[in-house]
Amino acid sequence: MSTVKRFIAGVTCPRCAEMDRIRSWEQNGIRYRECVSCDFFEQLPIEDEDAPELQTRVNKLREEQKQQDIQTVRILDPGSSPKQGNNT
Repeated sequence: MSTVKRFIAGVTCPRCAEMDRIRSWEQNGIRYRECVSCDFFEQLPIEDEDAPELQTRVNKLREEQKQQDIQTVRILDPGSSPKQGNNT
Protein backbone atom coordinates (compact mmCIF):
# COMPACT_ATOMS: atom_id res chain seq x y z
CA MET A 1 0.00 0.00 0.00
CA SER A 2 1.48 3.34 -1.01
CA THR A 3 1.34 6.44 1.14
CA VAL A 4 -0.66 9.36 -0.24
CA LYS A 5 1.41 12.55 -0.41
CA ARG A 6 -0.71 15.71 -0.36
CA PHE A 7 0.20 19.27 -1.24
CA ILE A 8 -0.42 21.85 1.48
CA ALA A 9 -2.16 24.90 -0.01
CA GLY A 10 -0.68 28.30 0.76
CA VAL A 11 2.51 27.05 2.41
CA THR A 12 5.86 28.47 1.35
CA CYS A 13 9.04 26.44 1.48
CA PRO A 14 11.37 27.62 4.27
CA ARG A 15 14.41 27.03 2.05
CA CYS A 16 13.49 28.23 -1.48
CA ALA A 17 10.42 30.37 -0.58
CA GLU A 18 8.31 28.86 -3.37
CA MET A 19 4.60 28.76 -2.59
CA ASP A 20 2.44 25.63 -2.95
CA ARG A 21 5.44 23.33 -3.44
CA ILE A 22 5.34 21.51 -0.06
CA ARG A 23 3.77 18.09 0.16
CA SER A 24 3.06 16.18 3.36
CA TRP A 25 2.39 12.60 4.38
CA GLU A 26 2.33 10.41 7.50
CA GLN A 27 4.04 7.09 7.94
CA ASN A 28 4.76 5.01 11.07
CA GLY A 29 3.73 7.78 13.46
CA ILE A 30 5.91 10.42 11.81
CA ARG A 31 4.73 13.32 9.65
CA TYR A 32 6.97 14.16 6.71
CA ARG A 33 7.14 17.34 4.64
CA GLU A 34 9.18 17.94 1.53
CA CYS A 35 9.51 20.56 -1.19
CA VAL A 36 9.25 19.42 -4.79
CA SER A 37 11.29 22.43 -6.01
CA CYS A 38 14.36 22.10 -3.79
CA ASP A 39 15.82 19.42 -1.52
CA PHE A 40 14.04 20.58 1.66
CA PHE A 41 12.89 17.64 3.80
CA GLU A 42 11.52 17.62 7.36
CA GLN A 43 10.32 14.99 9.84
CA LEU A 44 7.83 15.95 12.56
CA PRO A 45 6.56 13.67 15.33
CA ILE A 46 2.79 13.34 15.42
CA GLU A 47 1.49 14.54 18.77
CA ASP A 48 -1.71 12.84 19.82
CA GLU A 49 -2.33 14.73 23.05
CA ASP A 50 -2.84 18.45 23.25
CA ALA A 51 -0.45 20.24 25.54
CA PRO A 52 -2.09 21.86 28.56
CA GLU A 53 -2.82 25.55 28.18
CA LEU A 54 -0.07 27.75 29.56
CA GLN A 55 -1.03 30.00 32.44
CA THR A 56 -0.83 33.63 31.40
CA ARG A 57 -2.10 36.87 32.89
CA VAL A 58 -5.03 36.72 30.47
CA ASN A 59 -6.42 33.31 31.39
CA LYS A 60 -5.78 33.42 35.17
CA LEU A 61 -8.49 34.53 37.56
CA ARG A 62 -7.48 37.51 39.62
CA GLU A 63 -8.22 37.63 43.35
CA GLU A 64 -10.92 40.24 42.87
CA GLN A 65 -12.61 37.99 40.30
CA LYS A 66 -12.58 35.01 42.67
CA GLN A 67 -14.16 36.96 45.53
CA GLN A 68 -16.67 38.95 43.56
CA ASP A 69 -19.66 40.02 45.63
CA ILE A 70 -22.84 40.70 43.72
CA GLN A 71 -24.55 43.90 44.73
CA THR A 72 -27.76 45.37 43.43
CA VAL A 73 -27.79 48.98 42.38
CA ARG A 74 -30.63 51.39 41.85
CA ILE A 75 -30.45 53.51 38.72
CA LEU A 76 -31.71 57.03 39.31
CA ASP A 77 -33.17 59.31 36.70
CA PRO A 78 -31.20 62.57 36.87
CA GLY A 79 -34.27 64.50 35.65
CA SER A 80 -36.49 63.49 38.55
CA SER A 81 -36.22 65.09 41.95
CA PRO A 82 -36.46 63.17 45.23
CA LYS A 83 -39.36 65.42 46.32
CA GLN A 84 -41.73 63.78 43.80
CA GLY A 85 -41.77 60.52 45.73
CA ASN A 86 -40.24 58.24 43.07
CA ASN A 87 -38.96 55.70 45.57
CA THR A 88 -39.25 52.46 43.62
